Amino acid sequence: MFAAIVFLPLLGAIIAGFFGRVIGDRAAQLVTCALMLVSMALSILVFIDVALGGNPRTVELFTWFQSGALDVSWALRVDTLTAVMLIVVTVVSSMVHVYSVGYMSHDHSIPRFMAYLSLFTFFMLMLVTADNLVQMFFGWEGVGLAFLVNRVGDFGFMLGIFGCFLLFDTVAFDELFQAAPGAVGQKIDFLGMQLDALTTICLLLFVGAMGKSAQFLLHTWLPDAMEGPTPVSALIHAATMVTAGVFMVSRLSPLFEYAPAALEVVTFLGAITAIFAATVGLTQTDIKRVIAYSTCSQLGYMFFAIGVSAYSAAIFHLMTHAFFKALLFLGAGSVIHAMSNEQDMRKMGGIWKLIPLTYGLMWIGACRRALLRGLLFQGHDPGIGLRQRHAGRTFRLLARHYRGGADRVLFLAPAAADLPRQAARRPSHDGACARIAEGHDDPADRAGHRRHLRRLCRLRILRR
Repeated sequence: MFAAIVFLPLLGAIIAGFFGRVIGDRAAQLVTCALMLVSMALSILVFIDVALGGNPRTVELFTWFQSGALDVSWALRVDTLTAVMLIVVTVVSSMVHVYSVGYMSHDHSIPRFMAYLSLFTFFMLMLVTADNLVQMFFGWEGVGLAFLVNRVGDFGFMLGIFGCFLLFDTVAFDELFQAAPGAVGQKIDFLGMQLDALTTICLLLFVGAMGKSAQFLLHTWLPDAMEGPTPVSALIHAATMVTAGVFMVSRLSPLFEYAPAALEVVTFLGAITAIFAATVGLTQTDIKRVIAYSTCSQLGYMFFAIGVSAYSAAIFHLMTHAFFKALLFLGAGSVIHAMSNEQDMRKMGGIWKLIPLTYGLMWIGACRRALLRGLLFQGHDPGIGLRQRHAGRTFRLLARHYRGGADRVLFLAPAAADLPRQAARRPSHDGACARIAEGHDDPADRAGHRRHLRRLCRLRILRR
């Protein structure tokens, strides 16, 4: 069952990629979607057995290679963390596959497109089921081949893997985690300096996570990825590539826990990314880029949680974020098609009557945090969900509970939490400004414009 979950998408990619011209467009779509849906169904069964039933296991398939002390097996490690990621990857990817059948119907190379989707999913499944760092790097490279900025992060990841083998003489997760306590206080010669070994290795590994999960300074590839088709954007931003860094650091948490200085760096960069990306998102007019910068900001929150050792909170947010962000991207694709490929939000408005289903589904995505608590405590203005400030309070409590040193960057959390709320209101403000500029001097528009400016001035970042 475990091997089928991972290799069925690869089988679909091979059939559609190599035999697509023989079997035709429709058959390629049916094969890739059917195999992906089967993989999703098996992932649900695994989640019930492993995560809910408490039956983790490791399935060794074969020995990959041996070279001196380096012995790397090809194994599938399925524990609770993996089971959660299997659900995220297969469910979102299955929905993207089915969505692509209609969305890409005009494409001239449908079999190739469907093959790439399945191949991308296979690499992500290899990453989340890896039992050692080398196997993880195989999947890691597979989901990031097209982005040059990722090569910077990947170089850091490779140095981190080399450092792990140099220090522990192994790359297998179980052996690394058992040996980590004994490495506390050891030094390593890096760039001509004697540095703490675990801190240096963890920082190098985090550089890889920064590139893959678009953290501050290595984030530039994320908005540029919006040039691709919307289904690809949904798959990259929701369930595969951007979540790889969060997963990797969570998987290696037994190492990071013995490197508190590295965790402080993770906390700081996560907080900086959360507020930076949310701020940039306020200025965007492209509907997909707004969602992309939202993704970048949310990833910052995940790393913030990891930095204060709240790994379960980070993975919970990763899972919920994957579903609502995929929904928002696919909804944005529907809007773009309805607007004849127009992506400028300044030219949109009042089309909900024409696409009511998309309108309703995007409301669901926008209200993903509301749930019962948001409806009870923030019944007014439900479109903003929990008004985002609950997120700031949550992370404040997490940081104080798990790691007191994180108080240095706590002021950034509520500030970043306020910005998406302002972004959610911005389209109506832009429409009012446009009407005023066109000479339609409506007092209601001017009043709304003044209220918007007052809201911006009340941002917590200005108060702190």
